Amino acid sequence: MNTIKETLLKHDISPSYHRLKIYEYLLTNRTHPTVDMIFSALINDIPTLSKTTVYNTLNSLSEKGLVLQITIENNEVRYDATVDFHGHFKCLRCGNLYDINLDEKELLRDSVDGHKITEHHYYFKGICKNCR
Repeated sequence: MNTIKETLLKHDISPSYHRLKIYEYLLTNRTHPTVDMIFSALINDIPTLSKTTVYNTLNSLSEKGLVLQITIENNEVRYDATVDFHGHFKCLRCGNLYDINLDEKELLRDSVDGHKITEHHYYFKGICKNCR
């Protein structure tokens, strides 16, 4: 927990108990959860937790580069504590979201047809190996 606290302080985020537990959950549960999933997982241990607190904490962590916001479906935002270069695969049957390794050299470019690229998002949809 001290390492999580130090990481938050290093990124100018006040390490409240709620923020510590939300970030710890993301670091230990690599399931790309939604706000609702995080809230449901933590509410029994933190009765004072609100969905607004979860949402605001995730936005702060995202703004500081500690988590990624993943939007594959228009109505669903998921969160990922793995912030290094990788892609995602969403199973259309079970709904699980998986990290996938990609060749960064082949995919990352800084411009396309004279346009400056500032963000890259790589995701795939299909049927996962567990559902096949």
